[in-house]
Amino acid sequence: MSAASEFVPLQQLRSERGQRAVFCGLTGIIWLHRKIQDAFFLVVGSRTCAHLIQSAAGVMIFAEPRFATAIIDDRDLAGLADANDELDRVVTQLLERRPDIRLLFLVGSCPSEVIKLDLSRAATRLSKSFEPRVRIRNYSGSGIETTFTQGEDACLAALAPTLPVTAEKSLLVVGALPDVVEDQFRRLFAALGIGPVNFFPPRRSTELPPVGPGTRFLLAQPFLADTARALGERGAVQIPAPFPLGAEGTTAWLQAAATEWHVEPGRFAAVTGPGHERAQRSLSRHRDQLAGKRVFFFPDSQLEVPLARFLSRELGMQLTEVGTPYLHREHLAPELALLPEGTKVVEGQHVDNQLDRCRAERPDIVVCGLGLANPLEAEGLTTKWSIELVFTPIHGYEQAGDLAELFARPLNRRLRLAV
Repeated sequence: MSAASEFVPLQQLRSERGQRAVFCGLTGIIWLHRKIQDAFFLVVGSRTCAHLIQSAAGVMIFAEPRFATAIIDDRDLAGLADANDELDRVVTQLLERRPDIRLLFLVGSCPSEVIKLDLSRAATRLSKSFEPRVRIRNYSGSGIETTFTQGEDACLAALAPTLPVTAEKSLLVVGALPDVVEDQFRRLFAALGIGPVNFFPPRRSTELPPVGPGTRFLLAQPFLADTARALGERGAVQIPAPFPLGAEGTTAWLQAAATEWHVEPGRFAAVTGPGHERAQRSLSRHRDQLAGKRVFFFPDSQLEVPLARFLSRELGMQLTEVGTPYLHREHLAPELALLPEGTKVVEGQHVDNQLDRCRAERPDIVVCGLGLANPLEAEGLTTKWSIELVFTPIHGYEQAGDLAELFARPLNRRLRLAV
């Protein structure tokens, strides 16, 4: 029996298929372009795609962002213009204007896929003109194929085959993390004597981490199934672990790496103890308010299962339903094992049916996408935007209290608005 199947009966696991209410993978550009500082993301799509990204990014008045949309207009859709020639022209103009770009992603969208524009072939063609100064890669952020956080997975999976080769034993942390969180983890790994340690994606495309049979990797995000598969094809081996959310999750995540590197228990306790204690103190400020509150998760970010574990075990919240777009049982095995027995976990979505269940439950807080939040608020339910949990630093000991506060804040707002 596999590790994943040993504890599946402890939860009520089922799949659901129907209408979905999620963002597309283009949204991932917003945090990826901040992380990889010399990369540029060129969406090949419609004006709707452009509006979506601009809305998600907010107003950027004093900085020129590293993303844009090559607009597919009526002439392209009617076949009156050669889409490949137009794309070559736009890319050439972009790279002439922005000589700081070292890595260019051509990002597919629903419109580019509808007209069958082969961005893989376009990337290969353009690479002949601009490499080695600029590397050009492609991936799909189309809502036809991806949801919300899968854009990051598709992006990193496209980069994985190009990573340098190494035979050295090393640790690779996989998943985009804010720089402040990355720095905190670097210090902890160094204090534990674990290394060398690399992060993927890196802050600059010229610092792509090496990978090979000696590479052991920890996932920092649960939505990186294709990336993990691509790294496995390069010989890298995944270290199973819960995700570093909260005091418990962070300690278990670090412990998984420490076990692989044979770190002495005394050293591990000395290094992680102070951070664990700080995290516990910060969580205690919110525990009284959140304990016993009932939470309902709509599927959106794929962070739902680790967040449910954190809220249940570290803050005493009750899980009414944990919906997630996709349930990768192998990657989430350690998390599923920590959920309370009988937790209702639903993979996929039939939004009408789930709305009915949510209304029947009347939970204290609903975690959902922006498209559902306002209607549910109008019905008197308190909501938490799941997108904020991706944009905000939430991993590690120092962010544990901030993560708890993200759930306490909507409840505080509801109390202040109550008449």
